[in-house]
Amino acid sequence: MVVEGTDEVMALLNGTIERLLYRRLQSVLGALRFASFIVLVFISVIESASAAKLRDLSAFAGVRSNQLIGYGLVVGLDGSGDQTTQTPFTIQTTISLLRALGVTLPANTRMQLRNTAAVMVTASLPSFAKPGQPIDVSVSSLGNAKSLKGGMLLMTPLRGADGQVYAMAQGTVLVPGAGASSGGASVTVNHQSVGRVPSGALVERQVPQNIDDELIQVDLHRSDFMQMQRVVEAVSRRFGPNVAIPLDARAIQLRLPTNQGDRVRFLAELESLDIELVEDMPRVIINARTGSVVMNQGVKIDPVAVAHGALTVKISKEPVVSQPAPLSQGQTVATARTAVDVNIGPGSLGALPRGASLEEVVRALNLLGANAQDLVAILQAMKAAGALKAELELI
Repeated sequence: MVVEGTDEVMALLNGTIERLLYRRLQSVLGALRFASFIVLVFISVIESASAAKLRDLSAFAGVRSNQLIGYGLVVGLDGSGDQTTQTPFTIQTTISLLRALGVTLPANTRMQLRNTAAVMVTASLPSFAKPGQPIDVSVSSLGNAKSLKGGMLLMTPLRGADGQVYAMAQGTVLVPGAGASSGGASVTVNHQSVGRVPSGALVERQVPQNIDDELIQVDLHRSDFMQMQRVVEAVSRRFGPNVAIPLDARAIQLRLPTNQGDRVRFLAELESLDIELVEDMPRVIINARTGSVVMNQGVKIDPVAVAHGALTVKISKEPVVSQPAPLSQGQTVATARTAVDVNIGPGSLGALPRGASLEEVVRALNLLGANAQDLVAILQAMKAAGALKAELELI
């Protein structure tokens, strides 16, 4: 007996199975794509952990800030200015300023300028600064003014190393902190003879800095041939061969595009280029004055034995009165008895194992129980013995 509709039932079953298989295949492919995305993200995180932008490792040659300096007057102080009897240059500057403004003082005029202070004005002119651009300035007292708080800096020309005027400064001096005095007692918070004028100077002259040449030089912050090679390789991969020309371990020359409009884009992409970092040279920095010791990650030590002890020398004087014998007609004499006590503390001989990481080196040195000053001497001795595998730098 043949059941009617068998073909239709089989077709329906086959379609259902195909749809289930298709949905299962889509879910498997989605999982694979998500896993691939996670792997790519993990790889990118690992690569970014050991890479840095080229702008963080180098600077363009000639693109730099310039220091400016000027001499001026701060007026409007509340009796805290220079004592003119001890700072005659304040009076001379004021007389010259008044003469330039058309004010002529009688001869032999004795001025008491308690509200005026002579100051030095300094500023940093950023690279590519244009005329009219405001910059911050710092104001420092040159004489014996007690405070510059509430003063006004008069127009002061700021000159560069070549003697040319590059900016003009003027504005209200902001001094952080406060001070008060009464009855011979005074309280001062922060330094009152140094202030700042935010956006207090306007650029008047531009320092010549252009990128019109065919070549531009990039200088690394640290000289390293391996780091320079990785910079050259990264530039070649991004912009092609024969663009980067290494000069030495610090300087590299780059060929700029011929079109002026493409040069800015080229330099922007160059600054954001990812460079694989080279592991820093193992280095130990020691400040002999404060006893501070700083080590980087690459410091290692070889097995070595270190004996550490304490030597204490104590010198004391005790007054002693010498009495004469009875009926000897002698005199009483006061003398001092000196005592010298030398104490050699218990020394300890410790064996330091080979250190493969910074944590193990610090842990091994802590076993000796030495303080910061003793640690400086121990590290110097370990370096002389060849057990400290790092460069020792004293500051």
